[in-house]
Amino acid sequence: MVSQFIALTRRPLFREGVRDGAPMAIGIFAWGLVAGVAMAKSGMGVPLALFMSIVTYAGSAQIAALPLIASGAPVWVVCATCLCVCLRFLAFGFHYRPYFAHLPRGRRLAMSYLIGDSNFAVFARRFESPEPGVRYEQYFLGSALITFVAWQVSITIGIVAGSAIPTSWGLGFAGTMALLAMLCTQLRSPSTWVAALVAACAAVAAYALPLKLNILVAIAAAVAFGALAHHGRPAGEKA
Repeated sequence: MVSQFIALTRRPLFREGVRDGAPMAIGIFAWGLVAGVAMAKSGMGVPLALFMSIVTYAGSAQIAALPLIASGAPVWVVCATCLCVCLRFLAFGFHYRPYFAHLPRGRRLAMSYLIGDSNFAVFARRFESPEPGVRYEQYFLGSALITFVAWQVSITIGIVAGSAIPTSWGLGFAGTMALLAMLCTQLRSPSTWVAALVAACAAVAAYALPLKLNILVAIAAAVAFGALAHHGRPAGEKA
């Protein structure tokens, strides 16, 4: 296993993926630090917080779930919120399928764990359409592993040292800016920009709802607009 990984790191596409994913890893590190501090200050124990970060590996879902758990929200609300927040990974999976459909199912399942916003943005920008004979999994693993390491290291630091990090450092703002930077990489057409605007307006309009349900409202509004935009445009036209 170790020898196979060493051989993988010598592949040109793997190294290219690492190089392209490195700038994104800086934003991931900032966001992971914010998520770790939030988990530490929520009263969740260190072992449970570390377990959650490894099993979940979705910062937005973790941050969305924390206030709900702290407020004693029903389990179905927590699960529904995390499910809605992570629906984008389903779309990511559909995008990856033509590139990885030839791989064994077990390997595809293992790779799906590493799917993230930043490495998806890097991959989609690098490869516009699949071509036969290209080892796309090497590039994917290069960009995915560097962001995974950055996330786990940063969130671990945040969890362990979160109680000692003062709020005056403004890490929340840094994490928000990191998320906005990653969001902008996904907005590559007028319809996606409008969907983002619709989601933002819906989240603000429904802010008074309890249990952070405005997040669900915003996601539903964006998905509804996306569906309408998809069915309303002429065939063959890109979104």
